[in-house]
Amino acid sequence: MRALVCESWREFDELELKEIPPPPLRPGGVRIRVEAAGVSFATQLVVAGKYQRKPPLPFTPGTEVAGTVLESTPDVPDPLPPGTRVFAVVDWGGMAQEVVADAIHVTAIPDGLPLEPAVAMPISYPTAAAALLWRARLAPGQWVLVQGAAAGVGLAGVEIARALGLRVIARCGAAKRGVPLARGADLVLDSAEPFRDAVLEATGGAGVGAVLDTLGGPVFDESLRCLGDGGTLVTIGFAAGGIPQLPVNILLLKNIGVAGLNWGTYCGWSPGDNRQLHAPRARAIWAQLTEWWAAGALRPEVHAGFPLHEFREAMAEVRSRRASGRVVLRPQEV
Repeated sequence: MRALVCESWREFDELELKEIPPPPLRPGGVRIRVEAAGVSFATQLVVAGKYQRKPPLPFTPGTEVAGTVLESTPDVPDPLPPGTRVFAVVDWGGMAQEVVADAIHVTAIPDGLPLEPAVAMPISYPTAAAALLWRARLAPGQWVLVQGAAAGVGLAGVEIARALGLRVIARCGAAKRGVPLARGADLVLDSAEPFRDAVLEATGGAGVGAVLDTLGGPVFDESLRCLGDGGTLVTIGFAAGGIPQLPVNILLLKNIGVAGLNWGTYCGWSPGDNRQLHAPRARAIWAQLTEWWAAGALRPEVHAGFPLHEFREAMAEVRSRRASGRVVLRPQEV
């Protein structure tokens, strides 16, 4: 099969496209014909050896896939039949024509929904969903501020917040203002401008119940100051490039909190690999997401797709920050 291969820590553009044997089918595994593999900023860190989790060399990168089931091991309870369209999160190996995933991390795509956009469901959407459901825990009608709201986890957060009945203030670049608006945001603020005053004005001075922060960096402190009494800032990434320092005195003075959400923990990517322990919660999130998607509340989209041999062009599109949906590789395309 064709696959991208990382033989030593390197830049993404230095990966090699090779013919390698298909991965062996392990206990509890499902073999998937990969139709789409997600491309993200994190992939660059993984192949450079700069991510917190390092696959054993050599390896094929890629953790988010959508495709069809080829076979399952006999020990998989209630296996999905061959040909079933699925999305899955994998440890690595997604940027190849076939991958083997743990059955607990494979979810069927409901009939009538497109396959390729499902590549956003293994990681991006559940990250936002877990942040809002497990950490923020807001009641319908409350306000949430979503940073980085025009792409990836932020845009998923806007959609999920609306599905939960929340009121949404989205923050993104002016050129992408229409993206979160089209997904139901009540107010969109320009990420080039200060935002605290606008947030307080929109909420009648009360502040928001939660901030979904995908950026970190310099917006962190201002985000804290947008929280109302008892509010929570959920940090889920540092796309702005800086890891902020927490002024703990503000937590005390404002009666607010900061929480983290690392979806990788629930996929077995943290020390101890507790994927089996977390499987019921993770699968419940994926089930809820597919239900919302089938009902039209979520709109995962593909911004651009590239054949596997155009992996450099795919990553260039990600780096350009033009995408308002996911960039994917299509391993079956020659």
